[in-house]
Amino acid sequence: MRFSRTAAIGIGFALAAVVAVAGAIMLVGPKAGADPADAAQVARGKVVYADQCASCHGVRLEGQTNWQSRKADGRLPAPPHDASGHTWHHPDADLFKITKQGIAAFAPPGYSSDMPAFGAKLSDADIWAVLAFIKSSWPEDIRRRHAAMSERSKN
Repeated sequence: MRFSRTAAIGIGFALAAVVAVAGAIMLVGPKAGADPADAAQVARGKVVYADQCASCHGVRLEGQTNWQSRKADGRLPAPPHDASGHTWHHPDADLFKITKQGIAAFAPPGYSSDMPAFGAKLSDADIWAVLAFIKSSWPEDIRRRHAAMSERSKN
């Protein structure tokens, strides 16, 4: 098959544009954020959650028993991440930072928690995926309220 000189130049420009866009995407990396409507992100988050979070926060996001009452060691049990808990009361950026850096980085001095920092274990994309999975379990009205709060916190 033979192309005219004009067609060949056009195809060359199109290929160059595709390469440029792909390169830009690779430099920027995956989009940051937790999108509960992104089926692929939620599916990845479900796997990571089961592997890294479920042992404390529950297979069904239910948290530990009596999560609002201190244990004998003074620490609070792991809270639920479903709609019954308080996870949705915090903006996405804070949830991401707490997961990556651990709660101790944000708590008052002397506060101790069993929540570790996951920054050395999980990629940013995996942390966002876990948050997308968690958010996917919330009723639509809570998702809307949480999204509005997360948006306000950016300003």
